[in-house]
Amino acid sequence: MKAISWNVNGLRACVEKGFMDHFEKLDADIFALQETKLQEGQIDLKPEGYHQYWNYAVKKGYSGTAVFTKKEPINVTYGMGIEEHDQEGRVITLEFADHYFITVYTPNSKQELERLEYRQHWEDDFRKYLLSLKAVKPVVMCGDLNVAHKEIDLKNPKTNHHNAGFTDEERGKMSELLDAGFIDTFRYLHPDETDIYSWWSYRFKAREKNTGWRIDYFIVSDDMKEGIKSASIHTDIYGSDHCPVELIYSITS
Repeated sequence: MKAISWNVNGLRACVEKGFMDHFEKLDADIFALQETKLQEGQIDLKPEGYHQYWNYAVKKGYSGTAVFTKKEPINVTYGMGIEEHDQEGRVITLEFADHYFITVYTPNSKQELERLEYRQHWEDDFRKYLLSLKAVKPVVMCGDLNVAHKEIDLKNPKTNHHNAGFTDEERGKMSELLDAGFIDTFRYLHPDETDIYSWWSYRFKAREKNTGWRIDYFIVSDDMKEGIKSASIHTDIYGSDHCPVELIYSITS
């Protein structure tokens, strides 16, 4: 299975920047999106051969996720089943016969860390949600997790230590998730690779200088370790302040 995850930072804008060309060239079995920033009926995308599922935020023009899949799932759920967390369209879960596939757009802690406390609460509940799925069958989770886990995952760790996305609290929650039985697939296959990022600020020519952060992930349950075939980041693809990340995997029994 080939899966792609991409925070498009506004799908309608991304479509104007060549989204469908990238979609077709990547030819993924599953294509997951975050930060679609639209409501039902605001876009007409019908790529041939794909089933599509959308989760819209209550707030217009904010957040939102989507999944396009060639194989029809046996069940689809939206959110975590927790009202407090399920107003922003951040989670879609596809159940297949042999595994779950989840796309997520993790809340940003915001400037001055004004949403950090909520973010920590979200992290605990989302980890519990993933563990409940893992108890049933293998899990593949992808999305913008809004955290650079280790210093190797961003260009300037020292100057960002107290900024959203690289606080001790956020990095600690990422460690808790991995310690609970999950694998960061890119870092698993590329433990020492540097200067590979998935997000760059639009300011200060950050992408041109490759002053970036790796905050977009494919995470799998540890019972899928043998099924991780390749994990890559498409730094050459533009259209958003994020680039697509990729996982090729198989389900091993």
